[in-house]
Order: sequence, then structure tokens, then C-alpha cells
Amino acid sequence: MERKIILTADGSETIFIPELNECYHSRNGAITESIHIFIDAGYRCAAQNNAALNILEVGFGTGLNALLTLMETNADQRDVHYVGVEPFPPEQSMLSVLNYPSLIAMPHALEYFNEFHHTVSRKQITKYFSLSVCEEKIQEMELEKSFFHLIYFDAFAPAVCPELWSEPVFQKLWDSLKNDGILVTYSCKGEVKRALKSAGFSIEKLPGPPGKREFIRATKKG
Repeated sequence: MERKIILTADGSETIFIPELNECYHSRNGAITESIHIFIDAGYRCAAQNNAALNILEVGFGTGLNALLTLMETNADQRDVHYVGVEPFPPEQSMLSVLNYPSLIAMPHALEYFNEFHHTVSRKQITKYFSLSVCEEKIQEMELEKSFFHLIYFDAFAPAVCPELWSEPVFQKLWDSLKNDGILVTYSCKGEVKRALKSAGFSIEKLPGPPGKREFIRATKKG
């Protein structure tokens, strides 16, 4: 399947798949969207009540969310174990030229970013941040129950991959979260909210980043 690198509104790049008419990140700003949804509403919220964090990302994709999370761990010196799920990773030649490391004010950003895409089994990337990337479908994975504090749900849109936005998948993710654990996602479609609620989540609709009116933060209430 053909992939192209395109420039988004904030100067950061993303990968576009013409056949699906789908981008890995928002055309209105890849980095802007990731910070707004996954860092501000996800990481920083979960970090208020936890000295260390286990994070799961469904849709690891380019590794942008992981790189921004690593930057946060360097700033607040918080131990994070990060598990990325990506059954169909982009080609290394494409990932290696994305401009995220040059736009992020963090020493060794390019080194860390390149290391992400050569990691399968758990690897300590920095003193505070360890990573494992699973090239499996989330539907087929065995997840430890009550293990994660935070889930970034950044899969392709429901219209492209409806099977990922289903009650059985969200039920599996609910089971894998600790009590009061959080799931954040960019989609706020009615079928997504219904599937999350059916799986047991409590839903918040939050103001979205540029180009998006709202997004969802869902919580597993203890």
C-alpha cells in the first residue's frame, strides 16, 4: 500500500495513505494534535496520581506519541514503561526522514526516535523510559489485567478500521487498565462513545485541537 509523507499545518509531517484517504496524524498539525490529546489530556492527567506509569498505545504508527511521552518523562523524571501495538509498521526508510526530532527541543531526540523503530522486546531507551513494540493485532494479544495506567488509542479512523473501535476491543482494554485508569482517543463519534460505555468506561468529551471540535477521555472507575 502506497504511503506518502505530507506536511501538516504546524510544520510537522505525517504519513498519508492515498488508497485509504487516511493520515497517521491530523493534517491540522501532527505534533499539535498529539500534545493536545495524548500528552495534555492523557499523560499529564494520569501523572497527577501515579509516581510511575505503564502506558499502552494502540496504533504506534510513526512513534510520535512515544517521543513526546519520552520528553515528558525526561522533564518530570517519572518512570514509564511504554507498550506500542503496531501490526503494520511503516517502512524504516520513511520513518527515518520524518521531521519530528528536529522540531522537538530535546537532546538526542533523533537517536531515541530511530531506536524506537528497532525495538521489539522491552528495551530501556533512557533512564526513565522503556519501550516494547508488538507487531500484532490488538484483538489477538494477551494483555495483563489491571496493568496499565493509561491507554493512547490512536488507531486509524472507525470508517477505515471499524473492527478496532468495537465493544470487544474496548472491553479488553478496560480489563487491562487499573482502577481509575484512562483511555484517550481523538474520535468522538457516536458509535465510539456507545462502544466505550458498553465496555464499562465513563466518558468525558473535551474540547479538541485545531480542526476537531471534541475528543474523548474515558475512565475505568474503581
